[in-house]
Amino acid sequence: MNLIKFYKKALEIRFFEEKLLELFDKGVLNGTTHTCIGQENICVSSLSNIDSKSSDVVVSNHRCHGHFLAYGGSKKALMLELMGKKGGLTNGIGGSQHICYKNFYSNGILGGMVPVSLGIALHLKNFGKKNLVLTFLGDGALGEGAVYESLNIASKFNLPILFVIENNRYAQSTKIEDNLAGSISNRLKAFDINFVELSDQNINILNKKFKSAFQYTRKKQKPFCVIINTYRFSPHSKGDDNRPEKEIKKRIKKDPLKLLENKLNKQKIKIIQKEVIDRI
Repeated sequence: MNLIKFYKKALEIRFFEEKLLELFDKGVLNGTTHTCIGQENICVSSLSNIDSKSSDVVVSNHRCHGHFLAYGGSKKALMLELMGKKGGLTNGIGGSQHICYKNFYSNGILGGMVPVSLGIALHLKNFGKKNLVLTFLGDGALGEGAVYESLNIASKFNLPILFVIENNRYAQSTKIEDNLAGSISNRLKAFDINFVELSDQNINILNKKFKSAFQYTRKKQKPFCVIINTYRFSPHSKGDDNRPEKEIKKRIKKDPLKLLENKLNKQKIKIIQKEVIDRI
């Protein structure tokens, strides 16, 4: 995927999520929503390696919109779903967190889809398919026992799962320093799962490492993990945010999308922005 296509897809996710928060403020949407504003590069880079026509499966979590859109899902169908209308992904029944579309699945229970991904991966392996399961979880999910049981089983049975841990340093509104003992990488070492740890700010490195991770999991038919240190600019859901404003502003200065824009023609950026805004 070239830089322009990458930027356009990431921007679609950013503007879509910003529109959701705007509609919630206006009272048009109800319930809750969890946006990935600031984490778009992860969505686009990882999902660009998925062939949605194959048996590859994507298992997402409560912060699923960006993953879904990067997968190639319909923005209109997702919006209708969030508005509780017919024509939505599940005709308005599932809402923000419960998506079922082709080989894409998500659920709102923290860490709850990780064990599900094991069963899917075992199915793929038993039927001799050279595919994999791409499973997303955040640093907060590392407080769930089922996640550790899943890591153990994935390693023990050599299941073709690519774990992506999006470490945005906050479990809802609790910072990682107050919530997680030890390191994420040492947890993977304990289960003998190979991994790579990186940032989402340099897309060249991000794309290279994701491509390599997919190749490893497909070829070896073994689990692998990509730990990505990132940061979400928006609240956990709509308004539950007690992070220091100074911290957020400091992080926004290193907005991955802005860093990407520095590599593109300014006039081309304006054209893309207008096109995406009009579509949303």
